[in-house]
Amino acid sequence: MIRVVETDREIENCYPVMQILRPDIEARSFVAQVRKQQKMGYRLVAVLTDNQPVSVAGYRISENLAWGRFLYIDDLVTSVDQRSKGHGAALLAWLKMEAEREGCDQMHLDSGLQRLDAHRFYEREGVKKTGYHFAESFSAK
Repeated sequence: MIRVVETDREIENCYPVMQILRPDIEARSFVAQVRKQQKMGYRLVAVLTDNQPVSVAGYRISENLAWGRFLYIDDLVTSVDQRSKGHGAALLAWLKMEAEREGCDQMHLDSGLQRLDAHRFYEREGVKKTGYHFAESFSAK
């Protein structure tokens, strides 16, 4: 079952899966961070097995000059012991349908260069590589 995550308890239950992708996020701040991002349009969705998240995705709907209206996937991860069981593919298919329901022209995501297994997964699911993402970090002063 795929469900939009809404309550603090549901968000908290997603932490063990999300922590695989985002190891720098601490459990004690996870719910508050998700709630903060929700104020900016972030949504969290999960694939549940036995009422527990096995695959989670964070996404948002936005618009810009380059892509028009689009769904952007911030996070997409499946528990290591639940991979290759179709959960990630089901979640990605749900996100594609959500993009269509929301009137989006496109769907986008970034994936770290080191995540070769993720790249193979996305390409197998029909998501195309279209460019590079550039970034610069600034230290807090």
